[in-house]
Amino acid sequence: MIKNLFPNKGLVKRKPNPVIWLTGLSGSGKSTIANELELMLVDRGIQVYVLDGDNIRSGLNSDLTFSDEDRKENIRRIAEVAKLFSDSGAITIAAFISPFKEEREKAKQIIGEENFIEVHVNTPLDVCESRDVKGLYAKARTGEIPNFTGIDSPYEAPNRPDLVVEAGKFSIKDCAKKILYYLERKNIE
Repeated sequence: MIKNLFPNKGLVKRKPNPVIWLTGLSGSGKSTIANELELMLVDRGIQVYVLDGDNIRSGLNSDLTFSDEDRKENIRRIAEVAKLFSDSGAITIAAFISPFKEEREKAKQIIGEENFIEVHVNTPLDVCESRDVKGLYAKARTGEIPNFTGIDSPYEAPNRPDLVVEAGKFSIKDCAKKILYYLERKNIE
């Protein structure tokens, strides 16, 4: 029946849009920058979706712990979901600590190198700790939270990210604008 409604139309293949992968320590500003960038893109009429720890860990990845193995699986699943959004034509902003270089590289392979934009939200640890409204760093330092990235679990900063934003020096709005300008220079809309 549907075939009769669109007799000369085949399956439409959309061009994937980029996945903007924000990586950095807890409290670095990743999610806040992602939300600000989302508003800027939506104001321009661009379809966008933000993936972050709150909307992923509460559902899709609620079965995962913070062990190194589960963190790797967390990133793999996020990359698969981000690819689906990208394939649908949305610009996807993924805001995750994603502490291991190897896992970010795997995410890039899943999404496709041409569609993966790695943004390092480079914020000093002391600034991240000062922003910690949930008290996670304090709990990690007393041993209440084991394997906390930046305290007793490593964070491997990107060697050559596509972009670096310094959320300890610049405002969230300025960091989001820097990413927006990068997208404009790359003619991504």
